[in-house]
Amino acid sequence: MPERVVLAMSGGVDSSVAAVLLQRQGYDVVGLFMRTGAHGEPVAESRHRGCCSALDAGDARRVADRLGIPFYALDFEREFDRIIDYFADEYLAGRTPNPCVVCNTWLKFGQLWEFARQLGAGRIATGHYARIDVSSGAPRLLRAVDSDKDQSYVLFGIRREILGRLLFPIGGLTKPDVRALAREAGLGVAEKPDSVEICFVPDGDHAGLIRRRRPELETAGVIRDSSGTVVGEHSGYERFTIGQRKGLGVAAGARRFVLDIIPETREVVIGEPERLLAAGLIASRVNWLIDPPADGLSCTAKIRYRHPGAAARVTAEPDGGARVDFAEPQSAITPGQAVVFYDGAQVLGGGWIERAT
Repeated sequence: MPERVVLAMSGGVDSSVAAVLLQRQGYDVVGLFMRTGAHGEPVAESRHRGCCSALDAGDARRVADRLGIPFYALDFEREFDRIIDYFADEYLAGRTPNPCVVCNTWLKFGQLWEFARQLGAGRIATGHYARIDVSSGAPRLLRAVDSDKDQSYVLFGIRREILGRLLFPIGGLTKPDVRALAREAGLGVAEKPDSVEICFVPDGDHAGLIRRRRPELETAGVIRDSSGTVVGEHSGYERFTIGQRKGLGVAAGARRFVLDIIPETREVVIGEPERLLAAGLIASRVNWLIDPPADGLSCTAKIRYRHPGAAARVTAEPDGGARVDFAEPQSAITPGQAVVFYDGAQVLGGGWIERAT
C-alpha cells in the first residue's frame, strides 16, 4: 500500500509540481489548501501577489482534479489571525517582523502535521525550495540547489522531531525546471507568476493594515538625527525599519538611514550608514536542528532573507537564546528579524534578533 503524504497546495506552480513529483514517486498524495481569510476576492491583476486567495484555492483544486488526488480546503482563519496580530504588534514595538517564518512554524509545519496524522499520513510535503537529507542517519535540513530560490532561511523554526517526516520535492530543481515540469504535466499554473507580497497585505501597504488593526494607537512623531536634532516629522513609526533609506521624508545633503526606532517616544533616528555596523547580536527563542553546542560553534549566519551570510561564532545561552559574534561587523542588524545558522548547506538552527551588540 502506498505511503500517504499530505501536501500543502497554495495554487502556485511550486506546490503543484510537488504534487506531480510525489505522485510519480508512488506516494498516496492528499492535497490541502489552507484558507486563512486574510483577504477577500482579489482583482485579476493582483492575483499573483498572495498565496491564499479564493483564486489560488481554485487553481489548487483544478491541479488536484487533473492529477486525480483528494483535495481539502480547511479554514485556518482563527490561527492565521494570530499571525496578523503578531505582525502588527511587532511593528508597534519598533521591530520588523517576518510573518513567513511564523506562518511556516505555526501553520504549515504545525497544523499541517496534525491534519496529516488525522488522515493516517506518515509524511507532509510543501513546495518550498529546500532539501531534507537522511543519508547520514539523522535528518538534516539543507539549502535548495537553486540558490536564487532557496527558502531554508524561513524554515529554521521547524521542530527537529518532524524533520524526518518532511518532503520538499522541488528542492533539487531550479525554477525553470519546475515550470518545464508543469508544462509537461499540462498544468494551468505553469506560467503563473510567483507570490511577491505578504499574502495578507496584497496592496503592499503594511502600515495601512496596522492602522486598521490597531486604530486606537497614536504612532506619529518626530525624526531626529544621530546628534539628537529634530529634522522632520513622520506620520507613524510603523512605516520604518532599521537600515531603511528611501521614503524618510527628510531632505538631507548626504545619505541617511534609519538607525533606531523608539516606540516609547515615537521617535525615528536617522544617520550615516557606518552607524549601522555592529559586531554581533543577541537572539532569543533559538530553535536548534542539531544538538545545541556546549562551547559555541563557528558557522555562517544570515541576518535576513537576502543577506549572503557572514562568518560568525554562536554561543548558546541558558535562557534558550544565543550570542552571535561576527568575524566582520554587519550592517542593519534588525530586531524582529531572524538570524539563521548554517554549516555549508546545512541549517543548524536559528532564532529571533533582539538587539545588535
